[in-house]
Amino acid sequence: MRLTDLQNDHKSLRTGLVNDNGIITAAYLCLVPRMNSGYLHYLLHAYDVQKVFYGMGGGVRQSIGFKDIRHMYIPVPPRAEQDQIVHFLDWKVSEINKLIGIRKKEIQELEELKAHAIDKTVIHGLHGSAETHNNDIRWDIDYPSTWKLERLRNLFTFRKGLSITKANLEPTGIPVISYGQVHSKKNSMVGLNDELFKYVNPSYLKTDPSSLVGKGDFIFADTSEDLDGSGNCAYIDRDGKIFAGYHSVIAHPKGSTNNKYFAYLFKSPTWRYQIRKKVNAVKVYSITQQILKDVFLLVPSQDEQQKIVQYLDSTCSKIDSLIESTHKKIAELTEMKSVIISEAVTGKIDVRNITVPEYEHVDDIVDDDSENNEETETNGEEA
Repeated sequence: MRLTDLQNDHKSLRTGLVNDNGIITAAYLCLVPRMNSGYLHYLLHAYDVQKVFYGMGGGVRQSIGFKDIRHMYIPVPPRAEQDQIVHFLDWKVSEINKLIGIRKKEIQELEELKAHAIDKTVIHGLHGSAETHNNDIRWDIDYPSTWKLERLRNLFTFRKGLSITKANLEPTGIPVISYGQVHSKKNSMVGLNDELFKYVNPSYLKTDPSSLVGKGDFIFADTSEDLDGSGNCAYIDRDGKIFAGYHSVIAHPKGSTNNKYFAYLFKSPTWRYQIRKKVNAVKVYSITQQILKDVFLLVPSQDEQQKIVQYLDSTCSKIDSLIESTHKKIAELTEMKSVIISEAVTGKIDVRNITVPEYEHVDDIVDDDSENNEETETNGEEA
């Protein structure tokens, strides 16, 4: 059980069943059951999902120790019934996990379909016109002959975000987007999501006005924990006072503020290849201003840019609607699993005479959608 930081993190599950020998740190509490471990695991999981532990504990990090939970009452059926409950739930949970896995694969395929549509359109256009070749070995591609090829530095100027740490963030104030929000899966990269905003004191308007961004700007993260995140950025699609935060680089357009075409281009794996070839990595991948300045941009006419954006907006919107619908189905399956577990471990479902058929065991599918970069930003002294 990990029963620390209860006031900050209300999303993570706090309990788990140990299946292998190993070592834990002092942040964890180990319970050695005098009963079926699987039954206690399912019971504590039911409590966990219902957020029972968040009303307990205290201290600066609101933690719970064994002394806080040792007097908890739990239902303890006879051992044979414990065993049958575990046998029943292993079967039901596996069946639901299998369905969740199918839905998650559907989402992955839809995301791949969207990425392919974006990549194909921003590199080769809508009409398959005659193409020319870029002879620079740093980006060896064919592209429409009517398009221009420019360095990023020719179309954008660059500045740094605020030199702050997490300690400078406040509950309200001026919105700020740091590298953690840039890497967040809530960031579509083609428009802002209000859920991305953190806040800083309005005093930065006087002391650091150069870190403000405007409509048409891009905020690039200057570090990434993996190669795939190299080149991630946030596109500022609105007016208003917004700061670029820590570990970020501002790319400000020299011309038009209508840059959604470039927002789509920056999502393209073909375009990102230029950055991925150059990034340096020790613990994290570093994306310098010089790397950004040196990469190529494909620049269609304004009219063609607008048509590309309209096409991709429509195509991506349809795919996103399917993805959202599939996420809802996963949420329904997850809720169904929680209900079955809760009702079985509390006796609301009598499983004693249920015959469990042969089945394929399927483990819980661990989401990698845990906002790892947000976690780094929260826990690190400076992101």
